Amino acid sequence: MATFAFSGRTRTGETVSGERIGDTMDAVVAALRREQIQVTRIQPTQAKAGAVAQARKLKPKGVPAKNLAVFTRQFSVMIDAGLPLVQCLDILGNQEENKYFAQVILQTRTDVEGGQSLAEAMKRHPKVFDALFCNMIAAGEAGGILDTILKRLAVYIEKAVKLKNQVKSAMIYPIAVIVIAAVVIGVILWKVIPTFASLFAGLGAELPLPTRVVIALSNNLITFAPFLLVAFFVAGWGFRSYYATEGGRRVIDGLALKMPILGPILRKIAVARFCRTLSTLMASGVPILDGLDITARTSGNAIIEDAIITTRKSIERGETIAAPLKETGVFPGMVVQMIGVGEATGALDTMLGKIADFYEEEVDVAVEGLLTLLEPLMIAILGGAVGGIVIAMYMPIFDLISKLT
Repeated sequence: MATFAFSGRTRTGETVSGERIGDTMDAVVAALRREQIQVTRIQPTQAKAGAVAQARKLKPKGVPAKNLAVFTRQFSVMIDAGLPLVQCLDILGNQEENKYFAQVILQTRTDVEGGQSLAEAMKRHPKVFDALFCNMIAAGEAGGILDTILKRLAVYIEKAVKLKNQVKSAMIYPIAVIVIAAVVIGVILWKVIPTFASLFAGLGAELPLPTRVVIALSNNLITFAPFLLVAFFVAGWGFRSYYATEGGRRVIDGLALKMPILGPILRKIAVARFCRTLSTLMASGVPILDGLDITARTSGNAIIEDAIITTRKSIERGETIAAPLKETGVFPGMVVQMIGVGEATGALDTMLGKIADFYEEEVDVAVEGLLTLLEPLMIAILGGAVGGIVIAMYMPIFDLISKLT
């Protein structure tokens, strides 16, 4: 038997609340209905207290975007169906599989029940609900269109997850091939080459340069492997530390946008993210200056962020958005022209959404083309490396055979 806290209304409209003991939540609801009480909220008291206490103890951390997207989609459906806000959060918190996220949702429910707005309660968990999420929720509460805002947020997060997965898929394949190639070459140098080296030493044959290089690599592999691993980790740590600085982030992000193949793809991703974020914020009623500020912080690239901040400052002085965007030289001309048309027609949010749709499709095509190009290229590199080692080791054998004949 468990204890459930409930709130509800009688047939006369009087609000009642209290606690009941029952086997399940459904059993308690059924018992209350027999007493002609319409339940508006019900929650296991022990589970609620434990979850909230646990949420306060845990260190703040992020939540997978997929979980956040599912939460937002389900939240919008429940609000649209007319369920009370607190009850929605109760249900979502109890069914969430991610334990930390579940505790955050239940903590948010408790704060809302205590008199805070939903946006204020969510702002207490910035690692889970970022500035974009909280500002859109605040706009939805102010305008009485929370269900619509939640639907837009769900679409935005789902598209952002899709975009992120596309980038990951473009990077996973070459990294996997490089790792496999390194392992294969390492095993050959460690186990196979020493056998050939012993054979050649016994024969006293004169070795060509490629063979001597391969044997030298094999002999020094075990000696220098620890140093190479240490150098690799030090380089990785140095890169992360440099990127964490303001100047380093600008340098690396700028170089990334100028890369021959990946640069155009990264620029398209940045443009799609900028347009999608700003379109979603403006359509939700967030002022354009606040929208640009949030968009800059969520751009993911320091160069794009600087361009947006510069544009925001120009708008504060009374300029249009298209002109300063063009002056930054970061955004493609087509994007600037379409934004200008959107401003002129008073449908900037709609135009930004269309630009985002276009560039997201462009990213799809670009990533697919990149993967198509990388597949034979990586196979050629792997085959060339392994084949080069094999040829280098067989060259002395061919020389011996030619002398014997």
